[in-house]
Amino acid sequence: MKIKKPKIKRIKTKTERAKLMHSYYSRTGFYIFIWESLKKAFIPVVVIVTALFLINNYVYNINDGLERITETFSRIGIFSFFFASETLLGLVPPEIFIAWTKKTPEPVLNLAILATLSYSGGLISYFIGKTALKIKSVKVYLEVKMEKHLKNTSKWGGFLIIVGALLPVPFSITCVAAGMIKYSFKNVVLFGLFRFLRFAIYAWAIFKVVD
Repeated sequence: MKIKKPKIKRIKTKTERAKLMHSYYSRTGFYIFIWESLKKAFIPVVVIVTALFLINNYVYNINDGLERITETFSRIGIFSFFFASETLLGLVPPEIFIAWTKKTPEPVLNLAILATLSYSGGLISYFIGKTALKIKSVKVYLEVKMEKHLKNTSKWGGFLIIVGALLPVPFSITCVAAGMIKYSFKNVVLFGLFRFLRFAIYAWAIFKVVD
C-alpha cells in the first residue's frame, strides 16, 4: 500500500504577495477609486486656497474675520464644536478651523490639538458604527445612506481608512463604516494616524494665504 505524502503548503514570498495584492486591487477598482479621489481632493484644495486669497485681497479681510472669531469665541468652545463636527459625520470642513489656528497665539499647538480631536472623533465614530448595528432602524438607515462606503470598506479595509484620513472623504464616515462591518479597531487606530499628515499638509497651504 502506497502512503501519500502530505502536501506541504509553500509560503508565498513578499514579491508574490505584493503581486496578488496588486492584482486584487486592480480587479476591485481600488486604483481607479484612488485616482478619482485624488482628482476630487486636488480641485477643492486649489479652489479653497485660491478663494481665500481672492477674498482676502479683494472682498473681505479674512485676517480681521479670524481675529474677530478668536476674540468672540473661547478656544474651548471652538474645540468642542470642532470635535462634535468631526465625530458626527464631519459636518463642517476642517479647513475653516485650520485657518483659525494661524491667528491664535500658539498656532502649531492649536493645530496639533485640532488634528488630535479629528483623529479621536474618527475613533469614536467607529464605535458609533458598531453600536448602530444594535438599533435596527438606525442600522437600516445607515446601510442605505452609506451603501457605497460599506461596500468599499469591506473590499479595501485599511487602505480606505488611509484614504479617508488623508483626502476630503469624510474621515468619520469611513470610521462609521469600519465599525459597522466590524473591521479591526487596531487597524483603524494605526491607519487613522495619517489624519495628522493631512492637517499638516493643509495647514502648510492655508498658512501661506492667511497672514
